[in-house]
Amino acid sequence: MLKLIQELMRLYLPQGVVTEEALQAHILGQQTLPADITTVDGMTRTIAIPFQAIPKAEEGRHWTLLCEAAHAIQNELGLPAPAVSIASNGGFCLWLSLAMPLPSIQAGQFAELLRAACFPEIAPNLGAPAELPPCLNRELGRWAAFINPGMGASFIGEAGLEIAPPQAAQAAFLEGLESIDLASFEAALERLQSRGAATIAEALPAAAQASATSDGLLLKDATLEDIVRHLHAMHIEPTFRHLLPTRSH
Repeated sequence: MLKLIQELMRLYLPQGVVTEEALQAHILGQQTLPADITTVDGMTRTIAIPFQAIPKAEEGRHWTLLCEAAHAIQNELGLPAPAVSIASNGGFCLWLSLAMPLPSIQAGQFAELLRAACFPEIAPNLGAPAELPPCLNRELGRWAAFINPGMGASFIGEAGLEIAPPQAAQAAFLEGLESIDLASFEAALERLQSRGAATIAEALPAAAQASATSDGLLLKDATLEDIVRHLHAMHIEPTFRHLLPTRSH
Protein backbone atom coordinates (compact mmCIF):
# COMPACT_ATOMS: atom_id res chain seq x y z
CA MET A 1 0.00 0.00 0.00
CA LEU A 2 1.29 3.46 -0.85
CA LYS A 3 2.37 5.43 2.21
CA LEU A 4 0.03 8.29 1.27
CA ILE A 5 -2.96 5.96 0.96
CA GLN A 6 -2.05 4.42 4.31
CA GLU A 7 -1.95 7.85 5.99
CA LEU A 8 -5.24 9.03 4.49
CA MET A 9 -6.97 5.87 5.64
CA ARG A 10 -5.37 6.07 9.08
CA LEU A 11 -6.52 9.63 9.67
CA TYR A 12 -9.63 10.49 7.70
CA LEU A 13 -11.56 7.54 6.27
CA PRO A 14 -14.00 5.23 8.08
CA GLN A 15 -13.07 1.60 7.57
CA GLY A 16 -14.54 0.02 4.45
CA VAL A 17 -15.95 3.22 2.95
CA VAL A 18 -13.29 3.68 0.25
CA THR A 19 -11.18 0.99 -1.39
CA GLU A 20 -7.43 1.34 -1.87
CA GLU A 21 -7.95 1.27 -5.63
CA ALA A 22 -10.50 4.10 -5.57
CA LEU A 23 -8.29 6.19 -3.29
CA GLN A 24 -5.26 5.64 -5.50
CA ALA A 25 -7.23 6.78 -8.56
CA HIS A 26 -8.32 9.82 -6.55
CA ILE A 27 -4.80 10.95 -5.63
CA LEU A 28 -3.58 10.32 -9.20
CA GLY A 29 -6.32 12.55 -10.63
CA GLN A 30 -7.91 9.71 -12.57
CA GLN A 31 -11.20 10.18 -10.74
CA THR A 32 -12.38 12.30 -7.81
CA LEU A 33 -14.11 10.85 -4.80
CA PRO A 34 -17.24 12.55 -3.45
CA ALA A 35 -16.38 15.44 -1.17
CA ASP A 36 -18.51 14.10 1.69
CA ILE A 37 -16.99 10.72 2.58
CA THR A 38 -19.20 9.21 5.29
CA THR A 39 -20.60 5.81 6.13
CA VAL A 40 -24.07 4.80 4.99
CA ASP A 41 -25.43 5.88 8.37
CA GLY A 42 -23.79 9.31 8.25
CA MET A 43 -20.71 8.71 10.38
CA THR A 44 -17.44 10.54 9.69
CA ARG A 45 -13.83 10.57 10.89
CA THR A 46 -13.08 14.03 9.52
CA ILE A 47 -13.77 17.60 10.58
CA ALA A 48 -12.81 19.82 7.66
CA ILE A 49 -12.92 23.57 8.33
CA PRO A 50 -12.62 25.82 5.24
CA PHE A 51 -11.11 29.30 5.35
CA GLN A 52 -12.08 31.27 2.26
CA ALA A 53 -10.98 34.84 1.56
CA ILE A 54 -13.10 37.41 3.39
CA PRO A 55 -14.67 40.13 1.20
CA LYS A 56 -13.40 43.64 2.00
CA ALA A 57 -10.96 42.33 4.63
CA GLU A 58 -7.21 42.84 4.43
CA GLU A 59 -5.43 40.39 2.14
CA GLY A 60 -4.61 37.16 3.89
CA ARG A 61 -6.95 37.75 6.81
CA HIS A 62 -8.40 34.26 6.34
CA TRP A 63 -4.91 32.76 6.68
CA THR A 64 -4.29 34.70 9.89
CA LEU A 65 -7.56 33.40 11.32
CA LEU A 66 -6.66 29.83 10.34
CA CYS A 67 -3.36 30.11 12.22
CA GLU A 68 -5.08 31.51 15.31
CA ALA A 69 -7.71 28.77 15.18
CA ALA A 70 -5.05 26.06 14.87
CA HIS A 71 -3.24 27.40 17.92
CA ALA A 72 -6.50 27.50 19.89
CA ILE A 73 -7.35 23.93 18.86
CA GLN A 74 -4.08 22.76 20.36
CA ASN A 75 -3.38 25.17 23.24
CA GLU A 76 -6.88 25.93 24.49
CA LEU A 77 -8.78 22.76 23.62
CA GLY A 78 -5.89 20.33 24.06
CA LEU A 79 -6.39 18.59 20.72
CA PRO A 80 -3.75 17.27 18.30
CA ALA A 81 -2.39 19.50 15.56
CA PRO A 82 -4.58 19.64 12.45
CA ALA A 83 -3.37 19.25 8.88
CA VAL A 84 -3.53 22.24 6.53
CA SER A 85 -4.45 22.19 2.85
CA ILE A 86 -4.86 24.62 0.00
CA ALA A 87 -8.18 24.28 -1.81
CA SER A 88 -8.41 23.92 -5.58
CA ASN A 89 -10.78 26.90 -5.78
CA GLY A 90 -8.78 29.10 -3.41
CA GLY A 91 -8.50 29.45 0.33
CA PHE A 92 -7.36 26.91 2.87
CA CYS A 93 -8.74 24.14 5.05
CA LEU A 94 -7.94 22.73 8.47
CA TRP A 95 -8.28 18.95 8.81
CA LEU A 96 -9.02 17.31 12.16
CA SER A 97 -8.92 13.53 12.41
CA LEU A 98 -11.29 11.58 14.66
CA ALA A 99 -10.04 8.31 16.14
CA MET A 100 -13.48 6.75 15.81
CA PRO A 101 -16.39 7.69 13.54
CA LEU A 102 -18.89 10.17 14.94
CA PRO A 103 -22.18 11.43 13.48
CA SER A 104 -21.42 14.05 10.84
CA ILE A 105 -24.02 16.29 12.49
CA GLN A 106 -22.01 16.25 15.73
CA ALA A 107 -18.79 16.96 13.86
CA GLY A 108 -20.50 19.89 12.14
CA GLN A 109 -21.72 21.19 15.49
CA PHE A 110 -18.16 21.18 16.82
CA ALA A 111 -16.92 23.07 13.75
CA GLU A 112 -19.64 25.70 14.05
CA LEU A 113 -18.99 26.26 17.77
CA LEU A 114 -15.29 26.62 17.01
CA ARG A 115 -16.05 29.12 14.25
CA ALA A 116 -18.21 31.21 16.56
CA ALA A 117 -15.50 31.17 19.22
CA CYS A 118 -12.36 31.71 17.17
CA PHE A 119 -13.11 33.08 13.71
CA PRO A 120 -16.62 34.54 13.46
CA GLU A 121 -15.47 36.65 10.49
CA ILE A 122 -15.54 33.51 8.36
CA ALA A 123 -18.97 32.84 6.85
CA PRO A 124 -20.76 29.84 8.41
CA ASN A 125 -20.33 27.46 5.47
CA LEU A 126 -18.86 24.70 7.60
CA GLY A 127 -21.47 22.18 6.58
CA ALA A 128 -20.22 22.25 3.01
CA PRO A 129 -18.16 19.14 2.11
CA ALA A 130 -14.44 19.65 1.47
CA GLU A 131 -12.36 17.88 -1.16
CA LEU A 132 -9.96 15.36 0.38
CA PRO A 133 -6.39 16.26 -0.69
CA PRO A 134 -4.56 15.55 -2.76
CA CYS A 135 -7.08 15.58 -5.58
CA LEU A 136 -7.76 17.17 -8.93
CA ASN A 137 -10.68 19.53 -9.45
CA ARG A 138 -11.59 18.46 -12.96
CA GLU A 139 -13.68 21.53 -13.64
CA LEU A 140 -10.93 23.98 -12.69
CA GLY A 141 -7.91 21.87 -13.62
CA ARG A 142 -6.30 22.68 -10.24
CA TRP A 143 -5.14 20.48 -7.40
CA ALA A 144 -6.05 20.57 -3.73
CA ALA A 145 -3.07 19.56 -1.62
CA PHE A 146 -1.78 19.37 1.92
CA ILE A 147 0.86 22.02 2.56
CA ASN A 148 3.52 22.77 5.09
CA PRO A 149 1.90 25.30 7.44
CA GLY A 150 4.99 27.48 7.36
CA MET A 151 4.49 28.06 3.64
CA GLY A 152 0.79 28.83 3.81
CA ALA A 153 1.17 32.58 3.43
CA SER A 154 2.81 32.09 0.02
CA PHE A 155 -0.44 30.58 -1.29
CA ILE A 156 -2.68 33.51 -0.34
CA GLY A 157 -4.71 34.57 -3.37
CA GLU A 158 -3.97 31.40 -5.33
CA ALA A 159 -6.38 28.66 -6.32
CA GLY A 160 -4.80 25.27 -5.74
CA LEU A 161 -1.73 23.92 -7.49
CA GLU A 162 -1.14 23.73 -11.22
CA ILE A 163 0.36 20.24 -11.06
CA ALA A 164 -0.07 17.23 -8.83
CA PRO A 165 1.91 17.46 -5.57
CA PRO A 166 4.57 14.80 -4.88
CA GLN A 167 2.99 11.91 -3.01
CA ALA A 168 5.98 11.39 -0.70
CA ALA A 169 5.76 14.96 0.54
CA GLN A 170 1.98 14.70 1.01
CA ALA A 171 2.48 11.59 3.13
CA ALA A 172 5.23 13.30 5.13
CA PHE A 173 2.86 16.11 6.11
CA LEU A 174 0.45 13.55 7.58
CA GLU A 175 2.61 10.87 9.17
CA GLY A 176 3.27 12.75 12.39
CA LEU A 177 -0.35 13.74 12.98
CA GLU A 178 -2.62 12.11 15.56
CA SER A 179 -6.35 11.49 15.75
CA ILE A 180 -8.65 12.96 18.38
CA ASP A 181 -9.84 10.29 20.82
CA LEU A 182 -13.44 10.29 21.95
CA ALA A 183 -12.74 11.56 25.46
CA SER A 184 -10.72 14.52 24.17
CA PHE A 185 -13.37 15.37 21.58
CA GLU A 186 -16.16 15.31 24.15
CA ALA A 187 -14.14 17.45 26.56
CA ALA A 188 -13.39 20.01 23.86
CA LEU A 189 -17.00 20.05 22.71
CA GLU A 190 -18.21 20.54 26.28
CA ARG A 191 -15.79 23.42 26.77
CA LEU A 192 -16.99 25.12 23.60
CA GLN A 193 -20.59 24.65 24.67
CA SER A 194 -20.31 25.62 28.31
CA ARG A 195 -17.62 28.29 28.45
CA GLY A 196 -18.72 30.11 25.32
CA ALA A 197 -17.03 31.99 22.54
CA ALA A 198 -15.57 34.76 24.69
CA THR A 199 -13.38 32.47 26.80
CA ILE A 200 -11.71 30.80 23.85
CA ALA A 201 -11.40 34.02 21.86
CA GLU A 202 -9.70 35.82 24.76
CA ALA A 203 -7.01 33.15 24.83
CA LEU A 204 -6.08 33.56 21.17
CA PRO A 205 -3.54 36.39 21.58
CA ALA A 206 -1.51 34.33 24.06
CA ALA A 207 -1.69 31.25 21.87
CA ALA A 208 -0.52 33.24 18.87
CA GLN A 209 2.65 34.17 20.75
CA ALA A 210 3.74 30.54 21.05
CA SER A 211 7.06 29.67 19.49
CA ALA A 212 6.91 29.25 15.74
CA THR A 213 9.04 26.15 15.94
CA SER A 214 7.24 24.41 18.83
CA ASP A 215 6.19 20.86 18.07
CA GLY A 216 2.78 20.66 16.46
CA LEU A 217 2.22 24.39 16.11
CA LEU A 218 1.70 26.21 12.86
CA LEU A 219 4.72 28.13 11.61
CA LYS A 220 2.77 31.32 10.98
CA ASP A 221 5.73 33.68 11.38
CA ALA A 222 8.55 31.32 10.46
CA THR A 223 11.44 32.59 8.38
CA LEU A 224 12.61 30.80 5.25
CA GLU A 225 15.50 29.37 7.29
CA ASP A 226 13.02 28.06 9.90
CA ILE A 227 10.98 26.37 7.20
CA VAL A 228 13.98 24.76 5.47
CA ARG A 229 15.35 23.52 8.80
CA HIS A 230 11.93 22.08 9.71
CA LEU A 231 11.60 20.31 6.36
CA HIS A 232 15.13 18.91 6.46
CA ALA A 233 14.34 17.44 9.88
CA MET A 234 11.49 15.57 8.15
CA HIS A 235 13.87 14.43 5.35
CA ILE A 236 12.10 16.63 2.80
CA GLU A 237 13.98 18.80 0.33
CA PRO A 238 12.08 22.01 -0.52
CA THR A 239 11.95 22.70 -4.24
CA PHE A 240 10.05 25.90 -4.97
CA ARG A 241 6.51 25.17 -3.74
CA HIS A 242 6.62 21.42 -4.22
CA LEU A 243 8.42 19.61 -1.44
CA LEU A 244 10.34 16.58 -2.62
CA PRO A 245 11.76 13.79 -0.48
CA THR A 246 15.52 13.60 -0.31
CA ARG A 247 17.11 10.82 -2.35
CA SER A 248 20.01 8.67 -1.37
CA HIS A 249 22.95 8.76 -3.78
